[in-house]
Amino acid sequence: MKTLLSYSFSSLATHMHSWLKNVIANDLLLTITELVIIGVCLLVFLILLAFFLGYMERKVAAFMELRLGPNRVGPKGTLQIVADTVKLLFKEGFTPDAADKFLFNLAPGIIITTALLAVAPIAYAKGFQLWDINIGVLYISSVSSMAVIGILMAGWSSSNKYSLIGAMRCGAQIVSYELSIGLSLISIVVLTGSLSLNDIVESQANGWWIFKGHIPVLISFVIFVVASTAEINRAPFDLVEADQELTGGFNTEYAGMKFAMFLMAEYINLFVVSAVAATIFLGGWMPFHIGGLTGFNHIMDYIPSSIWFFGKTLFIIFIIMQFRWTFPRLRIDQLLNLEWKYLLPISMVNVLLVTLMAIMGWHF
Repeated sequence: MKTLLSYSFSSLATHMHSWLKNVIANDLLLTITELVIIGVCLLVFLILLAFFLGYMERKVAAFMELRLGPNRVGPKGTLQIVADTVKLLFKEGFTPDAADKFLFNLAPGIIITTALLAVAPIAYAKGFQLWDINIGVLYISSVSSMAVIGILMAGWSSSNKYSLIGAMRCGAQIVSYELSIGLSLISIVVLTGSLSLNDIVESQANGWWIFKGHIPVLISFVIFVVASTAEINRAPFDLVEADQELTGGFNTEYAGMKFAMFLMAEYINLFVVSAVAATIFLGGWMPFHIGGLTGFNHIMDYIPSSIWFFGKTLFIIFIIMQFRWTFPRLRIDQLLNLEWKYLLPISMVNVLLVTLMAIMGWHF
């Protein structure tokens, strides 16, 4: 009897391609049709994901503060985020007279585009990946770092001193914490010898790296989660939009759907960093396997690969959301000290330890 892990979504994609090929004879038109279908499905998935994470954020906040959270609009408050979206749809979009109107309107588009691009190489299940690129780790790191361009553009073009200060803080913050994120990812790249997300997942068939990589990989995982929280400007690292200091930071002058695009990009980035952490350190869609325990591993294979992936991703999202209601916001000097005096030196030493471990073969 076959386990659920033996099922690959690539067979489903092959059947759909064959069916469309019978309907559409022209190869160019067929390719365009498939790309449009994939794009529409991706947008629908990410919109629903943003709705879910918005609801989850409020429920986690309520859980941390011993209250109920949304409970009026819809069953258990499930339609509260829909009501908020409708409000933003009908809210007037305002552009300051002194603003650079072209850049002001372009900035939200850049931020949401970089967030959407980063989703492509992630493997959501076995055989279910939009783009199997052999440099997936490098691609996600490169594309994600481009979001700072949109934030700097939004802050400068708003012609608002609070927006400009928030954007400048963002530039310093992202440039700083990218270093620790990169070094954390290098640790796993050294152990697997590949930048492909698929290869990294396959390398964890006999155990996730967070377990078989010993303490150095655990350190890399902790640093990655902390630095990624700072990279996507979430509390306690939300100096970019510190309400008490900068009104609303770089998005002070934005309203309506332009503001909604910033909010949606934040939730997509939250999903991306959590999915990358789950893929790199926790095996992605790979079930929990222990080398040598064939019977146990066979039982774990009965859980669908997509359940494993989304379960791990939601677990990390929950951890990052808890940060918001656990730690007070850092000052800007504390933010930079944490990176340059602590996380970066630890990451550099940790990479050396992982390299030594890989050369000596000390991992499981």
